[in-house]
Parts: sequence; C-alpha cells; structure tokens
Amino acid sequence: MNLFDKNNHFNLANLVTFANVSLGVIALYFVTQKEFFVAIILAWIAGALDIADGKIARKYNLSTEFGVQLDSFADFLSFVIMPAFLLYYSLALQGFEAFVIGLVFIYYIISGLRRLVAFNLKVEAGSVEKYFSGVPTPLGAILLWVLYLLSHSFGVITSPWIIAFFVAVIAYLLNSNVKIPHP
Repeated sequence: MNLFDKNNHFNLANLVTFANVSLGVIALYFVTQKEFFVAIILAWIAGALDIADGKIARKYNLSTEFGVQLDSFADFLSFVIMPAFLLYYSLALQGFEAFVIGLVFIYYIISGLRRLVAFNLKVEAGSVEKYFSGVPTPLGAILLWVLYLLSHSFGVITSPWIIAFFVAVIAYLLNSNVKIPHP
C-alpha cells in the first residue's frame, strides 16, 4: 500500500481525514456521556487534522475528487453535527422548549450540509480559493463552541433562547455571501 499514491483511497491525506472522522465519532460518544470538555478537545484535534489533510494533499499531489468528498463528510460530522449536538445537549432542555430549540439546531445541521454540498459542486480537486463565500463549517463550529463557553464556562448567556437565536444566525451565515479569507 503506497501512502503517496493519488489513486489509493487510503493515501496519507485520506488517512488523516479518516482520523478526523474517527475523532468526530468518538467526540459524539463523549457528548452522549455528558463529557463535553473531552468532546471539545477531540473536536479541536479533528480541526487540526482537517487543516493537515489539505496541506498534505496539496504538498504531495494527493488531491482527488474522492478526497474532496471525504473531507466534506468529515467536516459534516466533526464541524456540523458534533458541535450542534454538543451545544444542544449541554442545554439540558425539556418539553416544548427542547422541541422548538431542537428545530433551530436541525436548521443549523441542514444549513451546514447545504453549504458543504454547494462547496463540493464548485471546488476543483487541489484548488484553493482566496475567499470563502459564507462562513466555512469549521468556523461555524468554533462559533458554536464560543456560545458553549459563553453559556457554560462564563455564564454570560443564560437563556437557551438567546443561544438558539445565535445558532440560527450562524446557520444563516453558513450560506450567505459574506466573504471570509481562506487561511
């Protein structure tokens, strides 16, 4: 097995992406156990792997359509589903409030998925744009983690309705025309 073979689905860049996926799944497990800090640490490591896989793919000419699609699936899990579940489950909602605010989080997840699909339809394997149009999903995840910190670590936001409002705004921005510089 050649780790530097572009046609190998298990090349070095894709293995790093698979590690990202694995950490996203493990982080979801820790969310279900209410171990939010561990889940956040795993998600941040997944974020580092997301940066690394792209750099490896470009450096060693491993960019393929398969890798682009795989990276988006990893992003969906680690930067859309996981932070949404983390923030939602950390709110410990019940009844009507859980239902309505849950719909806001579903809107966020659908918005993240839409963004990733639209991005994949526009991007060419190996190419990097100077700007993102709309908030990229990793930045959306960071914004959700900031909301988590503001509500659970610093006590700045105490109302789940205010958190839901900000989640809806971030969801909207994922597919907006806001220009974000590519790192």
